[in-house]
Amino acid sequence: MLPRVARLTLAAAIVLPFLLQACEGRTSRQRERSRDRSRIDHPTPNPPTSAPYQSEVEEGIGAAVAILVDTSGSMRERAPGDDRPKHVVAREALEAMFDATDAFVARRPDFPIKIGIYSFSSGVWTELPMQPYDRAAVRSALTRLPRPGGGTAIGDAMRAARPDLYRAGVFRKYLLVVTDGDNTTGRNPEKVGREIFEKSDGAVQIYFVAFDTSPKKFAFLKEVGGDVIGADNAGELRRALDGIYQRRILAEASGEAERDPERSPTAR
Repeated sequence: MLPRVARLTLAAAIVLPFLLQACEGRTSRQRERSRDRSRIDHPTPNPPTSAPYQSEVEEGIGAAVAILVDTSGSMRERAPGDDRPKHVVAREALEAMFDATDAFVARRPDFPIKIGIYSFSSGVWTELPMQPYDRAAVRSALTRLPRPGGGTAIGDAMRAARPDLYRAGVFRKYLLVVTDGDNTTGRNPEKVGREIFEKSDGAVQIYFVAFDTSPKKFAFLKEVGGDVIGADNAGELRRALDGIYQRRILAEASGEAERDPERSPTAR
């Protein structure tokens, strides 16, 4: 029989290669997941092309809404007329906005609503992948929004969310952006907005809520079939989101806008 030391040495020689192989495999999978996350949140620029966007799946009735939430450093500042920071006010306003979806789904169960939630600062992150509306999932995603910090990559966020709209499988597609400032990094939002308008043939409608900043910064939206509404405080932010989401997105997408006697709000 081999001495104890020899037996231990032999066992280690047999087991160690398997342990190293398992660790290498796990590390490789972690690196792969990290690369996948990077591709989702910071997409590699595609070469310029004039080709129109094409849906990746068969489309039917319904609406897909990509909601882009500014979490840049300036969202730490106190909201005008409020003791709370702007990012807290914005999150609560978005939560209240979804009350309209609950009522809409109860009234129109035949009309699918899909929601995706994205945050942006110096980069872009998917907080809720585009999926059929689920209030619990939406609420959870809003509570996971990161604390404010960094720059403001509005154009990058618009460009990152757009492909998800074309994978949603519905005809109506919307981008809803909530921001409190200028684009400070990445792609120019006007350039991205015009590209989306041209390549989607107007199928993607873009709405901005300019929170505590001038809506004139995003006046280009009028030229690409979209709109911007200014909101100087918490109350105006709620009204702006409610007006865009209920009277424009939900009502227009489902055809109920024609029966609504009230006009949608306009930019100030």
